[in-house]
Amino acid sequence: QVQLVESGGGLVQPGGSLRLSCVASGSIFRINVMGWYYQAPGKQRELVATITSGGSTNYVDSVKGRFTISRDNAKNTVYLQMNSLKPEDTAVYYCNAVVQTHSWSRTTYTYWGQGTQVTVSS
Repeated sequence: QVQLVESGGGLVQPGGSLRLSCVASGSIFRINVMGWYYQAPGKQRELVATITSGGSTNYVDSVKGRFTISRDNAKNTVYLQMNSLKPEDTAVYYCNAVVQTHSWSRTTYTYWGQGTQVTVSS
């Protein structure tokens, strides 16, 4: 089993910044992809950004230039630096990881964190 624990959410004014962190622990051989998704009230969960073990990144258009995803492979940790926050960024943010749990099997499993609330409001 793999656990993902997020931290760093909170209330921030428009134009402000927050940094989310997510630490993965448990039966991990390699984490292929880590990412962040958000879910606003009444809406489906959507991709924010992903990063591969090699550092390749992908962002949804609405956050490009404002959010930066990064990871520390040695610590099994992914970060999301969020700048110039807007009210429409308000959502629960979920960490996601695609994990190879054993060296002898290439099977990967997808895990989710419990979510952290980000509220952008004056």
